[in-house]
Amino acid sequence: MAIIVTYRRTRRLSMRIAQNGDVRVSAPIGLAKREVEAFIEKNYEWMEAARKKVANRQQQRHDFYAQLPLDTPAQRRDATQRLKTIVAPLLQRHASEMGVQPAAVTFRRTISRWGSCNHRTRRISLSLYLLLLPDWCIEHVVVHELAHLLVPNHGPAFYAVMDRHFPRWREARAETRRLCKSQPTHSQ
Repeated sequence: MAIIVTYRRTRRLSMRIAQNGDVRVSAPIGLAKREVEAFIEKNYEWMEAARKKVANRQQQRHDFYAQLPLDTPAQRRDATQRLKTIVAPLLQRHASEMGVQPAAVTFRRTISRWGSCNHRTRRISLSLYLLLLPDWCIEHVVVHELAHLLVPNHGPAFYAVMDRHFPRWREARAETRRLCKSQPTHSQ
């Protein structure tokens, strides 16, 4: 764990903790080194507490995803088949209700997103780790990605589609976040 100081066009000193535990300090160009060092020293207790919080969050995230081993091709095939069994009827029902049809649906071992949708190609990708969520949270992700076939962004029109086709989406998003503590970025 390092302390990395970057001088940039900013008006004040600030710091944040990177995911690897490094402390990133932003300082105004021309600020004396001793002032930066005094700032770091003054905030030392905060840095240590924040580092522990980041490490704890990462451990929780690791523990959550470790519940579903996807290391071997056989494990991935089994997970894909199980998720397809859950997702296929949801896709069929909601796509019909919403008047959309994805060109393809793929399943991947992603932890950065629960799902993604390429509006242009109409392809949806879903994380195999959805298997760690309750069925109604999986349904939320499916509807979320199908909604992107109608509205490519997360603007008011998108959320109007979500409200119409999966009114409990806010509750499902909150439950998903609660379960994994530090969730992927999309379909939240």
